[in-house]
Amino acid sequence: MSLKRRSRMAAKRQACALVFAALGDETRLALVAKLSRGRPYSISHLTQSSKLTRQAITKHLRVLESVGIVHSVRTGRESRFEFDPQPMEEIKKYLDLVSEQWDQVLSRLKSFVEN
Repeated sequence: MSLKRRSRMAAKRQACALVFAALGDETRLALVAKLSRGRPYSISHLTQSSKLTRQAITKHLRVLESVGIVHSVRTGRESRFEFDPQPMEEIKKYLDLVSEQWDQVLSRLKSFVEN
């Protein structure tokens, strides 16, 4: 494997790790679930069903924004946050690749054990 390809793969793993880390919080997962409904939400709307303050919700949104899962759009004095599925699609591709690798390993193990 070439150095360039290994470098690209390492960068993809790092990006996936950052997304996994961002999603490793229950509050952020709930925010992603709400935002993935397909429409932008203001911080006011996102805090309505939460016991957290606007500042806490904003902090969580900034973490999600830093890995590209959400982005903000300024509308007048208010920011609205929208879900961006691209990082999640990259995670899915990564998990599919890992799953395929494990399937191959388990298939070889099965063949070895049965022979």
